[in-house]
Amino acid sequence: MDQELYVFVTVVEKANFSNAAEALHITQPAVSRYIKNLEGKMNAKLLERSNKMVQMTKAGEIVYHHAKEILSLHGKMNVLVADLMSEPSGRLSIGASYTFGEYILPHIIASIRLEFPRIHPSIMIGNTREIVHQVATRQIDMGIIEGKMTDEHVVMERFSADSLVVVVSAGHELAQKAEVSFSDLEDETWIVREQGSGTREATEQMFTDHHITPGSVMEFGSTQIIKESVEAGLGISFLSTWTIRKELALGTLRVLDLTGFPVQRQFTLVTQDTEFRTKAMEVFLRVLKQG
Repeated sequence: MDQELYVFVTVVEKANFSNAAEALHITQPAVSRYIKNLEGKMNAKLLERSNKMVQMTKAGEIVYHHAKEILSLHGKMNVLVADLMSEPSGRLSIGASYTFGEYILPHIIASIRLEFPRIHPSIMIGNTREIVHQVATRQIDMGIIEGKMTDEHVVMERFSADSLVVVVSAGHELAQKAEVSFSDLEDETWIVREQGSGTREATEQMFTDHHITPGSVMEFGSTQIIKESVEAGLGISFLSTWTIRKELALGTLRVLDLTGFPVQRQFTLVTQDTEFRTKAMEVFLRVLKQG
């Protein structure tokens, strides 16, 4: 029946039999036979012809809707079976929020490419909200986020810890103090990420937990810009230790020693709500969870 459904969908989308026949590279009588056979099996009239155009009946609308799903599943089935019988290969689209995507993911991709050169990853960097939306709408295969979100259209799984600290420039007066209190931090300009970012969410939660009311806030859309701004003495920030390893090694940034810090959060894997995964996806997930 798959061929009959394919012909039916083509007729509907091309609006008449002759255009469908041309698109399918078959004769118009052959198109008519496929439609007649399908109507016989459905025991219902599916199309009405008028002035060389076709319109779906109510039964036709039902068949069209489900035929699209059936054909899509059939195509996905073929891809998955072919993938099962071969070595891991093909495109793999991954979304990641900034901390993981810019500082951790490149190393994971490098190790995968070394062992599986036929896997071709593409990476999209965005904030937590954007990544979840992209996975839910199937624009990307999977995502890794830092923030907390819920979405009934995706599956979320925590898989790794992250540590966040308060950082200042090496020349900042707070970097020279033996003891720093939370009240000291209120007088500083805080440089934070944009709304929708997992790091921004963590920063605001930290403010709440430690009763900090910043006197001044500057908002930037990139961790790199935030780090450079802190180095330049424009303010202080709350960042993942993953993002400041080079600056700490070079001595351009300092971590403040505060009670209750570092603050721990979880990286979360976001996947589509399906049990079927390509070999390339399975390889990535295995390497990701191995750390």
